Amino acid sequence: MNFMPFKIAFAAVAAILVMPGARAEAQFAICNQSFDVVNVAIGQSAGPDFETEGWWTIGTNQCANVIKDELRNRYIYVYAADVFGQPILAGTTPMCLGEARFEITGIAECWSRGHREAPFFEVDTQATERWTLFLTQRGLD
Repeated sequence: MNFMPFKIAFAAVAAILVMPGARAEAQFAICNQSFDVVNVAIGQSAGPDFETEGWWTIGTNQCANVIKDELRNRYIYVYAADVFGQPILAGTTPMCLGEARFEITGIAECWSRGHREAPFFEVDTQATERWTLFLTQRGLD
């Protein structure tokens, strides 16, 4: 099954210059450098279970700070779809999504709990405090 109606490439950038004595704000940001508006949901470990949250709508050449607190997890999971609901980022980790703004605890039995299941893409933040994921359109395949 192909979850990419157009190919999305991404690059993660974690190098942040911090002035001595200045406290950097920890965060996970997603920047949309594609030609389409995207809707984004994230997932991460929350104690003994996983938690998913969404939606952020990110316009072309805009960024959204989806996690504002210090990153607690090395791995953040991302689901991105175009405005028609078509997935644009190929992932392999099944997690739960809601239709409107949502926060869901647990990734098992999504359908029986009134949610839908979708493949999230795993981002390795390498245990840094701040990470930015760039979504970039590379063309049609």
